[in-house]
Amino acid sequence: MTTYTIERLGQRGDGIAAGPVFVPLALPGEVVSGSRHGDMLDDVRIEVPSPDRVSAPCSHFRSCGGCQMQHASDELVARWKQAQVADALAAHGIAADVRPTLTSPARSRIRATFSARRTKKGAMAGFHARRSDAIIPVPHCTLVEPALMPGLAAAEALATMAASRKGELSVTVTDSLAGLDVFVTGGKPLDGPLRVTLAEVAQAQALARLTWDDEVVAMRHAPVQRMGTAQVVPPPGAFLQATRHGQQALTETVQQIVGDAARVVDLFAGCGTFALPLAATAEVHAVEGDKAMIDALDRAWRDTPNLKRVTSEARDLFRRPLLPDELAKVDAAVIDPPRAGAAAQIAELAQAQVPVIAHVSCNPATFARDAATLIGAGYSLDFVQPVDQFRWSTHVELVGAFRLSHITR
Repeated sequence: MTTYTIERLGQRGDGIAAGPVFVPLALPGEVVSGSRHGDMLDDVRIEVPSPDRVSAPCSHFRSCGGCQMQHASDELVARWKQAQVADALAAHGIAADVRPTLTSPARSRIRATFSARRTKKGAMAGFHARRSDAIIPVPHCTLVEPALMPGLAAAEALATMAASRKGELSVTVTDSLAGLDVFVTGGKPLDGPLRVTLAEVAQAQALARLTWDDEVVAMRHAPVQRMGTAQVVPPPGAFLQATRHGQQALTETVQQIVGDAARVVDLFAGCGTFALPLAATAEVHAVEGDKAMIDALDRAWRDTPNLKRVTSEARDLFRRPLLPDELAKVDAAVIDPPRAGAAAQIAELAQAQVPVIAHVSCNPATFARDAATLIGAGYSLDFVQPVDQFRWSTHVELVGAFRLSHITR
């Protein structure tokens, strides 16, 4: 067999040797051998391991596709994610202070999507196998917090009662202050008997809320999430941060950037992850395309004492970004767009010359593109803080601190 030396990690976490040749589960500096098929190496054998190679902490790692990086030391993964951000910026000619990665601990995910399927003997639930549609049961998962693990049994019970033999349920389970909030897609169409069956499953599994294809079919308790001092009841399936550690790291970094700003606009505000904590010291205008999420944010603000004024608006910021005249009185902006970034809204922020911008992103490439726009409009990038709340994955989030080099207002 031919041997290869791994030069670097790719964006999917594979080792890459000269060629390029992609080698699953290999690390930089390792010498490996295997059978080459096109640009992939199969039947990989590690001839010379990296000092950063570790024993995977989870017994499911070899077969489960839920994690990609458990064979690498925490230090290597943190450095690699930091470098992913720096490299994306460098591609646009931007040098920045990229801080060390803040990594969420093991067993801290409060949100996970399990796959579930009926079988001849009942049902199985778990994550998909690596590069496969097969479902791998994960009773000893080291990724999710212990409170989330009963969601596996709930997913199996739901599949037994309401999945077709050929179909697969997608069961998103979120831990709330009142218990598990479960959102299901891919099941049988709702009818009267199925509603009764699902309500019985929700009761037996002690679920806080059960939603079936966007319809709430059972709610024993409101599935409350804490954001700052506020308690929010998000709509079913709403976007939420993956870990409480990650949410705190992102929020504290945003607060550090915003500082003592008196008037803040929060763009792509969701249910209030940043708007509600910021309202402890600033007036906030929150804008989000999903009206149900904005309504949840507004209710939480109204029910929480001692917060400053929060106004809210349901608005598609891709088609109708806030314009400079609407941003004229804003001291700081927070923007947290989807992976595609927010080129149109960033252009308006740059033209408006908002003094301070905290840019939260889940995609270093689109963040770097948006950063180039802001820097071209006179902003400096003070620092970037990577946050790894998707531990052992290739995913990285970040917050960038932008400040006008010279205030022109």
